[in-house]
Amino acid sequence: MRNQRQVVDYALQRRALLAEVYSGRVSTMDVCDASPYLLRAAKFHGQPSDASCPLCRKEAVTLVSWVYGDELRHAAGSARTPEELERMANLFAEFTVYVVEVCRSCSWNHLVQSYVLGTGDPQPRPRRTASR
Repeated sequence: MRNQRQVVDYALQRRALLAEVYSGRVSTMDVCDASPYLLRAAKFHGQPSDASCPLCRKEAVTLVSWVYGDELRHAAGSARTPEELERMANLFAEFTVYVVEVCRSCSWNHLVQSYVLGTGDPQPRPRRTASR
């Protein structure tokens, strides 16, 4: 994306969680808990990655991008493809994208990255007039 702002990478948090799982302090049942909605979003809106699942290593994880923002209204909280994100970035002033990696085999999921997209132009607020 050409206009990503306020990028946050969650790699350290992911690494710490995986260390807990590998050491046995955290059960795989606690981290392989993707909801059916997330698994379905990975199937239809996800972007395949080159990284294999850190737990089952059966298949590559899928990256799912979720969008949130006041301006999005009914589209807020939905999964979007990279093409849709590009189009939305040109239409809306600002919204946040959360990228989650999902393994469709074992249901591993973790937040990978978040960033802000949009034109950056403040939207004019509608003027309110007093009713008489």
